[in-house]
Amino acid sequence: MVPKQRHTKSRRNRRRSHQALKSALFLVCPKCSSAVLPHIMCSACGYYQNREVINVKAKLGKKEAKESLKK
Repeated sequence: MVPKQRHTKSRRNRRRSHQALKSALFLVCPKCSSAVLPHIMCSACGYYQNREVINVKAKLGKKEAKESLKK
């Protein structure tokens, strides 16, 4: 089926006005001052809302241990 009348450019552009890409919003971690996405734990220090969620140093130790077993 074919439309009876053509939509104007302004009507098309108004419809597309919400499709623009938005830049990511980064916050600063209060513990280590690295860039962090909101509502997500800091991957550098393992803190979220001023509480330690993951001990990053212990995790790093496990990864190094696995790499040494592979070699």
